[in-house]
Amino acid sequence: MILGLLKEQGSETRVALLPEIVQSLVDLKVQVLVEQSAGEKAFATDSMYKASGALVVSREEVYKSAEVILQIQPPSPGDVESLRSSQVWISAFNPLWDTGLVRSFQEKGNTTFSLDSIPRTTRAQAMDILSSMATVSGYKAVLEAALRLPTFFPMFMTAAGTIKPANVLILGAGVAGLQAVATARKLGAQVFVFDVRSAVKEEVKSLGGKFVEVEGASEDKSAGGYAVEQTEEYKKKQQEAIDAQAVKSDVIICTAQIPGRKAPLLLSKETVKQMKTGAVIVDLAASTGGNCEVTKNDEVVQYHQKTIIGQSNYPAQTPLDASRMVGKNVFNFLKLIIGNEGELNLNFEDDIVKGTCITHKGEILNERVKSVIINK
Repeated sequence: MILGLLKEQGSETRVALLPEIVQSLVDLKVQVLVEQSAGEKAFATDSMYKASGALVVSREEVYKSAEVILQIQPPSPGDVESLRSSQVWISAFNPLWDTGLVRSFQEKGNTTFSLDSIPRTTRAQAMDILSSMATVSGYKAVLEAALRLPTFFPMFMTAAGTIKPANVLILGAGVAGLQAVATARKLGAQVFVFDVRSAVKEEVKSLGGKFVEVEGASEDKSAGGYAVEQTEEYKKKQQEAIDAQAVKSDVIICTAQIPGRKAPLLLSKETVKQMKTGAVIVDLAASTGGNCEVTKNDEVVQYHQKTIIGQSNYPAQTPLDASRMVGKNVFNFLKLIIGNEGELNLNFEDDIVKGTCITHKGEILNERVKSVIINK
């Protein structure tokens, strides 16, 4: 198998494979082509890739020779145009959201795998890039909030008097939310957490957070641990509870998302107005609309003396360790499609391979993606 690693475009600083992972692939008899300067922003030089056994080539050569093409971000229209129908594309392209891209792959006949669609099973944990990157995001979100907040996070006993600890509200207790809890607690803040899934209550408490409970939430075991759409009655009670806690908060970290849908709106403009002067909101759901009505993706907004940060790609601010984590996840997935002699082996009997595959030979294989497209 010939694997081609592309350089990420735009502001992305991560790379899907660092040289140490390339070496592991070479050991599995895979030939690896690396686009020139692919790892530059993640502190991995072309000479390091060469030393690991890769061939460093032009972008054109990657498209010409590789059987499998890999990057982190979704492909640009130019990337899709450059692909031959026989080539396999692997990246994280959010197929539940970007159904137009799925259609493009389907029409070209490409086999595609979306790394953000890896099933959330025990066996697949070592391949779960969403969890890895959510860990980075939860950590970085709290650090940025702490830097921008005009007050301290911890309680201080000083000769000038006692400084009260910051109140932090975290909306959503997935991986990013739980990492935010842990980081905020280590910095000495009081942490309150809201989530529609009652199952996360004990995890929140174990990290030192206080769970804001609203009774009556709908939970769906088939959703794989993700949040699901709620009833209007529940949404009303939920909003009242969030608003009451929000106006007492110094920092709010927004992480709530529903796969394939616009992020739920949890903080209205009116609630933001009532928050403390100088309060900071970090919205990790910005790319899918945001949990805060004021959020603008990739922008920092000042609104009634509050700071609202729309940031969905904190991992790009930690490129080396984020690339390490992604690369290990990707390697564990690639091992499932590499044969004993290093050949490409698409075994659709494997539940992880099948669940991660979005399109194959002009068909949409992923059932959730297919359902979303049919219902659009």
